[in-house]
Amino acid sequence: MIQYRSGKYGLLFACSLKGSVFPKAMMWAVPHAVLTACLHYLLSDSNAAKSAGVGDVGSNVLGGFSFILGFLIVFRSQQAYARWWEGGTLLQQLRGEWFNAFSSCIAFSSQVEERKEEVQKFQRLLATLMSNLYCACLNT
Repeated sequence: MIQYRSGKYGLLFACSLKGSVFPKAMMWAVPHAVLTACLHYLLSDSNAAKSAGVGDVGSNVLGGFSFILGFLIVFRSQQAYARWWEGGTLLQQLRGEWFNAFSSCIAFSSQVEERKEEVQKFQRLLATLMSNLYCACLNT
């Protein structure tokens, strides 16, 4: 496990290289940024841009691509949030059902004085088992 040091303001971990995704991301981003800058410099001459066919068509394609990409990102985010919310709702429903089952088992336990110690032992065991069941459910 990687031990992160948060620093004084809690943001120092973002600058660390160990366990970070930044070095791999920079490996891909920097060469492409340099290539883009070189192409922009070469095509900044209006004659070169016209001969290469760069102009309104390129901006329209980029606009369409940006729109589609934005739409897909928003759609996927909404779907993920809806699934997360449904999972949380079902988890709370499950917790309520198990609590009702546990409460019923406690409520219908024997009230006879001779079996009081056995009943308490059973109730403690039942609480432990229900707690372990809920823990196992959360871990899977």
